[in-house]
Amino acid sequence: MDARSIIAKLRQREVPETEDLRWFAMGLADGTVSDAQAGAFAMAVCMGGLGPKGRAALTLAMRDSGDVLQWDLDGPVIDKHSTGGVGDCVSLLLAPALAECGAFVPMISGRGLGHTGGTLDKMESIAGLIIGVSEDRLAAIVAQVGCAIVGASAGIAPADKRLYAIRDVTATVESLDLITASILSKKLAASPDALVLDVKVGSGAFMKTMDEARALATALCETANAAGCRTTAIISDMNQPLVPSLGNALEVAEIMKVLTGEVTAGPLVSLSAALGGVVLTDAGLVDDVQDGADRILAALRDGRVAERFGRMVAAQGGPVAFVDTWARFLPEANVIREVAAPEAGYVTAIDGESLGLAVVALGGGRQVESDVIDPSVGLSGLARLGDFVERGQPLAVIHAGREDLVRGAEAMVRQAITMDTDPVTAPDLIHERVG
Repeated sequence: MDARSIIAKLRQREVPETEDLRWFAMGLADGTVSDAQAGAFAMAVCMGGLGPKGRAALTLAMRDSGDVLQWDLDGPVIDKHSTGGVGDCVSLLLAPALAECGAFVPMISGRGLGHTGGTLDKMESIAGLIIGVSEDRLAAIVAQVGCAIVGASAGIAPADKRLYAIRDVTATVESLDLITASILSKKLAASPDALVLDVKVGSGAFMKTMDEARALATALCETANAAGCRTTAIISDMNQPLVPSLGNALEVAEIMKVLTGEVTAGPLVSLSAALGGVVLTDAGLVDDVQDGADRILAALRDGRVAERFGRMVAAQGGPVAFVDTWARFLPEANVIREVAAPEAGYVTAIDGESLGLAVVALGGGRQVESDVIDPSVGLSGLARLGDFVERGQPLAVIHAGREDLVRGAEAMVRQAITMDTDPVTAPDLIHERVG
């Protein structure tokens, strides 16, 4: 086997054999395949596709290019993945909730990408918390606490790490086959028994239409199930942020409001319960989805999830008393300014991508890989779809590190929020279930 012959097959619209794809993935991991060959491979896949069989073969090949975790636990190992949105902090709430319901959750997560926030960046806004742990330490935390939210070690899916960096600079990110293989190679390397996927659709998501979201959900579910991991996807709405805050520390604050009982309902709670109900059912821990959702909600109400979250934070190097005094351990921005509504009216549309890019411009995300994030910045108090806002009332509150960044963020917020004299109804939070 050699890279040129495999690329030639793809160029001729032929799907390489499973062994071809395994060889190529190992070549990505060990350097046998050059950057030029990796870029040609990615472009050929983008142009011709792999089909379901080839997609599954590439996913498993990339998973097997590195370490595949093994577990010896007295319960099922389960996981959750989101395709990315704004104000989406479900993972921080759901991981300890699932652990409280009898599962073990080694959640290997990612950083912010484009306009969307990253789970690891949110976790790192907690003073002292470490997301880079060894595989042995990850196993110990999961065994002791029931859950951990960490970054992938160097040994997890190294083929994906190499190929993704090349896709990013060769305009080959948006390939259904390569997106599927990238997401699932890392998730399947954690060897979950069941997996739930939150596929976002709308203005704040990568997938803007239901057709795009449904195609991705189907590809992910088919591939993961073919690999032996029972997987279901929920397509959820992202035409407005899930919570009324965007930014790393601000979204952790939203999680803490739920965990401490200040907030007991809303989209964050509803979606967490729905996702939890699905994966608890798939893992055999409950009889049906409603039973699973009810168990998640009960654990949130009586404080058990808060206690579990605190133990996870402490096990990953964060403050031992975080849950009791969480505001002390989250950074605050130097400058806080309201964005006043220029006129009275109903909020009829929200451009979530523009809001996400406003947070990036404030320093809450990366414009290049080497950028250092300011975890304190972002937006809070965002108006919701259907809200009536009087002239002069706040549409949002800007949290900035410097005064000179406020004006640009204010303009982006005003442009992102559309107001009219007629009310609208917000779309349903959950559109459909796949798998």
